[in-house]
Amino acid sequence: MIARAAREVQPGMVVNLGIGLPTKVVNHLPADFPVCLHTENGLAGIGPTLSPEQADRNLIDAGGAYVSTIPGSAFFDSATSFSLVRSGRLDLTMLGAFEVAANGDLANWKIPGKFSPGMGGGIELAQKARRVIVLTTHTDRAGNPKLKDACTLPITARGCVRRIFTDLAVIDIGADGFHLVETAEGVGLAEIKEATGAPLIVPATKLPSF
Repeated sequence: MIARAAREVQPGMVVNLGIGLPTKVVNHLPADFPVCLHTENGLAGIGPTLSPEQADRNLIDAGGAYVSTIPGSAFFDSATSFSLVRSGRLDLTMLGAFEVAANGDLANWKIPGKFSPGMGGGIELAQKARRVIVLTTHTDRAGNPKLKDACTLPITARGCVRRIFTDLAVIDIGADGFHLVETAEGVGLAEIKEATGAPLIVPATKLPSF
């Protein structure tokens, strides 16, 4: 899933990698790939994540992972970081999700009754990036669908998600709901439909696998 999502990153893009699964995308990009990766805690130009033994303990991304720099990396404060977000300079953001609705609504910051560290930067990233992609498991730990007719959790941003990468499939969001684009290797259509909590539009042609 993460390797497939990394193929969405195009040369010359400015890309934010959100907390969780998206932060792992950097390790699936070629070392010399011409992209500017952004983390909202104040770094543009992110290299591969490092083990604690290799890392500079002061250099982390927004999710707390140890990251490295590359030639041209820049450090700045949160005000500057979010001015980049709010001014629409991000070509793409990849975010995690608790739920995604068939109309593109995103819920990814709070589950009522459970501890939440706060809304973080997800609300602004989801509203301001030119393209929003979600990386998530298809179901939660209890086996409940994360892709639903409508979100039941507090909304992060409305109508923002364009594509979803899960452990089962790649799904686009169109005006009429979820569109199946690709399937994970060895995963059948029936399994994907059963794990999706909303109607799934399937093309008549054979789907590629990742």
